[in-house]
Amino acid sequence: MKKDLTKIKLFAMDVDGTLTDGKIYISDTGEAMKAFSPKDGLGIKLLIRHGITPVIITGRTSEIVKKRCEEIGIHVLYQGITNKAAKLCELMKKLNLSPEQVAYIGDDMNDLSAMETAGVSFAPADCASQLVPFVDIILTKKAGDSPVREAIDMILNDCLTLADYENL
Repeated sequence: MKKDLTKIKLFAMDVDGTLTDGKIYISDTGEAMKAFSPKDGLGIKLLIRHGITPVIITGRTSEIVKKRCEEIGIHVLYQGITNKAAKLCELMKKLNLSPEQVAYIGDDMNDLSAMETAGVSFAPADCASQLVPFVDIILTKKAGDSPVREAIDMILNDCLTLADYENL
């Protein structure tokens, strides 16, 4: 069954394995690092420009993620969340959104409940194999290689013009 992506008003994302390649680099001083794709960042800015709210719901807590959100304009960030579906339901209720208006992208079984809560689910090409049967759209891009941008391009499909890319 083909999903109607034109109704999306909220785009929720996991971080590790979705916005990043899933690797966490920790130096000998304990400083953690993650790599984010600039293409995903630009896509998120395009979402905002088109009135779609980007949200991060992640199980880990990281100052790096907070800084990345500030940099690209994500104002709704939930970290340290073990029950992602409950947090997504709470947010949907607060914003008066139905499942058809919500998309979620995740890469592993801890994202499944949130994916089932959303009306549309996406996963990177290299997501956990156990997740595949439950995902609406398996993307062609792997984790960290801009799968979020690929999903956003699908959502915004015919809406984008060259003017959308100015002053981002």
